[in-house]
Amino acid sequence: MLLDLVDRFGYFGVAGVTFVESFGIPAPGEAAIVAGAALAGRGDLNIFGVAVAAFVAAVVGDSLGYWIGRRGGRPLIERFGKYVRLTPERFDRVEAFMSRQGPKIVVVARFVEGLRQFNGLVAGITGMPFHKFLAWNTLGAALWVSLWSTGGYLAGNHIEEIAKTSTRYLIAVAVVAALALIAYVWRRRHRARTTQA
Repeated sequence: MLLDLVDRFGYFGVAGVTFVESFGIPAPGEAAIVAGAALAGRGDLNIFGVAVAAFVAAVVGDSLGYWIGRRGGRPLIERFGKYVRLTPERFDRVEAFMSRQGPKIVVVARFVEGLRQFNGLVAGITGMPFHKFLAWNTLGAALWVSLWSTGGYLAGNHIEEIAKTSTRYLIAVAVVAALALIAYVWRRRHRARTTQA
């Protein structure tokens, strides 16, 4: 379990998972921060140490992702993207979104699963100036780490109870989201047929 991993490796566990996630490998970065902060809430770690470790790892990891994208470009995604579920089609959508929204998406992407992992890579490939990327990425990382470290710290000893309860609610939310998606797709198809007729 992630809590055990962070408990064993402490700040290095939090930083390692966050770093790896930030440069493009799917990993549970948020959960590592929450686990570290929960341990801090129990008195096993220092909350400021957890937050600093996660913040530095997030900024450095995203910056590494940026330079990988900048140097490797699109051929890199076409060759290795399939190993991290980033197909050329998905990348096209992410790239178009990043190009339209500019630097503000670098901040928002921190809070969106999928975008968070490829944020730096895409910014590098699309040619966003590094100083601009670094500024917005630093802001996004600060907000993201603050949110999850505060939540985990306040949860403290109750983290396992919260995880069990949230899993139950997560299943309900997933079912509702799936039904909403099916309804949306059905409505679009129905509208398209009506328009053609």
